[in-house]
Amino acid sequence: MTDNIQGCFARSKAGHDKCDIYIIINEDSNNVWLSDGKLKPIAKPKKKNRKHIQLVNRKDELIEQKLNQHEPIADEDIKRAIKKYISNMKENNTCQSRM
Repeated sequence: MTDNIQGCFARSKAGHDKCDIYIIINEDSNNVWLSDGKLKPIAKPKKKNRKHIQLVNRKDELIEQKLNQHEPIADEDIKRAIKKYISNMKENNTCQSRM
């Protein structure tokens, strides 16, 4: 995980939130900060150790565009992106988590 993973989807592998889907808001060498737009809003993201997440090598177009243009991301953007990702996974029958 050495590339810029900000804006990527991630799945929690450990903890009480195991299998939940988030978007990576920020990162450092050991931790990532995750938001789901609901329980963990942009203003108060969840800090999680990198080894406790599974990176999904996929980004939402709108979120990526806002990050590239340094525009603020709203919680509604995060919720919409996660909902879209989950529905795509269910359509493709590749969803393995408790969504």
